[in-house]
Amino acid sequence: MHVYLHVPFCARRCSYCDFAIAVRRDVPSDAYVDAALREWAEWQSHEVWAESPRVESVYFGGGTPSRLEAGAIARILQRIDTDRPPAPGAEVTLEANPDDVTREAARRWRGAGVNRVSLGAQSFDPAVLGWMHRTHSAGQVGAAVETVREAGIAELSLDLIFGLPASLERDWSSDLRLALALQPEHLSLYGLTVEDHTPLARWTARGEVAPVDEERYAAEFLEADAVLGLAGYEHYEVSNYALPGRRARHNSAYWRRAPFIGIGPSAHSGWGANRRWNLRDWSAYQRAVAAGESPVGGSERLDEPEVELEELYLGLRTREGVPAGRLPPETADAWLAAGWAARSGGSVRLTPEGWLRLDALTAAAR
Repeated sequence: MHVYLHVPFCARRCSYCDFAIAVRRDVPSDAYVDAALREWAEWQSHEVWAESPRVESVYFGGGTPSRLEAGAIARILQRIDTDRPPAPGAEVTLEANPDDVTREAARRWRGAGVNRVSLGAQSFDPAVLGWMHRTHSAGQVGAAVETVREAGIAELSLDLIFGLPASLERDWSSDLRLALALQPEHLSLYGLTVEDHTPLARWTARGEVAPVDEERYAAEFLEADAVLGLAGYEHYEVSNYALPGRRARHNSAYWRRAPFIGIGPSAHSGWGANRRWNLRDWSAYQRAVAAGESPVGGSERLDEPEVELEELYLGLRTREGVPAGRLPPETADAWLAAGWAARSGGSVRLTPEGWLRLDALTAAAR
């Protein structure tokens, strides 16, 4: 079992963000813990535990989980440890913004059981960070990394965003170089997309911003693959790189379709063919839980073709690929000839060139 906790609170909304967040000057840490633990308690009698009784990973995502009071993280992890003792060496990840990382906070995170921090760097260019509405400076990224290391948190991941509008004149090569200089065990690189109801969408609609063209987007994706590969990182999933043996176990569970429980507003849960998701708005979620009502906003059960499509899509996202027999022979041959895929034992996996076409290739292989 893998447990995800969505912490919605942020100091401000980033220009590209359409996540379920709640902008708060003062974060209601106690209220969040009370609501999350009420929902967690309801899960304890659920059938999902019958086949997956042990917690293998816990992930605090958001939003900005590092804005919670450090004691709140400890309270949640203590309850999980009491109700469902995690497996030895279980991965416990906290997403953090660089400006939230202090010596005291990092020390208390480590004391609570956090052994992995995912740091939202996004860029090292001050102008780009300002355009993104990020709350941290470029210099705070390196300082945060040093503080996390000093606290004894051994696993560090950095997030970067590529594919920014050309008008920003962002130096992607420089950002890769600066990220590598910090020697993270893991990197997650995400291509910028224009999502509805975001500042970026409004800027784009008014013609103030022109999205990056496909050629530049592909060039930056492929440059990262080459540069990080030479530095010893394994490109093990479309957006993720890790040093040998340092893959993100929680995220890898999603791609294997392992069972997972989502706690908090908008959090998703999945086991077998079942999917369900919580109310998106923090206030609505909190009211429902406080009233003893279900916070579930919706659910579905995938039919067999939908399960097969999910397995195909998730498998093609990863370095391991899918069994060769899962693809029509003529499809696999065409991908191989185009350089979009390669054979690995009895599997077919996409190359970086293929990953740039992931959605189209998945649709063609259905």
